[in-house]
Amino acid sequence: MSRAELPQDEQAGRAGHREHPDRPGLPGLQGRPEREAARGEPAPDRDRGLDGARRRPGPLWTLGLFRSELGVTFRRWRTLALLAVLAAVPLLVGIAVRIETGDGGSAGGGGGGGEGPPFIGQVTNNGLFLVFTALAATLPFFLPMAVGVVAGDSVAGEASAGTLRYLLVAPAGRTRLLLAKFTAILVFCLAATLTVAVSALATGALLFPLGEVTLLSGTTVSLADGMLRAVAIAVAVAVSLVGLAALGLFVSTLTNSGIAAMATTVGLLITVQILGAIPQLDAIHPYLFPHHWMSFADLLRDPVYWDDLLDNLRLQGLYAAVFGSAAWARFTARDITV
Repeated sequence: MSRAELPQDEQAGRAGHREHPDRPGLPGLQGRPEREAARGEPAPDRDRGLDGARRRPGPLWTLGLFRSELGVTFRRWRTLALLAVLAAVPLLVGIAVRIETGDGGSAGGGGGGGEGPPFIGQVTNNGLFLVFTALAATLPFFLPMAVGVVAGDSVAGEASAGTLRYLLVAPAGRTRLLLAKFTAILVFCLAATLTVAVSALATGALLFPLGEVTLLSGTTVSLADGMLRAVAIAVAVAVSLVGLAALGLFVSTLTNSGIAAMATTVGLLITVQILGAIPQLDAIHPYLFPHHWMSFADLLRDPVYWDDLLDNLRLQGLYAAVFGSAAWARFTARDITV
């Protein structure tokens, strides 16, 4: 029998198994679910087979879900624009330092006037320090703002677009879907940090000499050692954004508006930054997620000071556990109607 001879309901049912155009490998949005929603019928439990037993998606399906989340995250024009802005910051800083030191002056007032980001005084002697300078310049606002936008839009954006309900029709389960989204946000944290680091390294190599690195403790190490420390610093900065990522994911489960979730996450970031700058509130500073952000500078010491780095790791883990659990509790109990 040809497709034209099939009953209309069966044709629509087959259409329901088409792939989502933005998520290859996942069910599409056409077909039976829409008809059932239009008639007021509950959506079928696609997690159960014909015998009533709950189906468990295999590891390949879970990997496909994760790949789909990565694709959706990094194909959005907003995400690409954020990465472009992050890549432009080290370029602008490098050009500004080059212009300032073109007449023989020193950047940042010689590094002793407290002007400009940390390490900026050493950029003219070694372009590798532009990596540390760019990360120190973007970490207080640009990097966390980008992470807050992506995290805030992760669930709420799907709800506002009307695709969240149909994602749950597939045998993914809410927990797997939430884990896939959180993992995609963490990958973005690393990608955003590496974007800043790679752009800074390329700019520093073009505008300034590269050579041995003099650490904060006064020890001189080879360029290769300095490059390894730069990679470690980039990873440490990415880890510093984990707590904010979990907070943004939780906020995203509270609303169906992606714009509201993004604005709330960025607003919370600014509020916490303000609280951390008030000396009278120093009793709560150690519990704020940005408190140990600048601890990555301890990787430029010999020997490395691990205390603040480990404190930062524990604090970010605590935020991830608390707000990740809150996001899971909210998302698994949420009535998905859009």
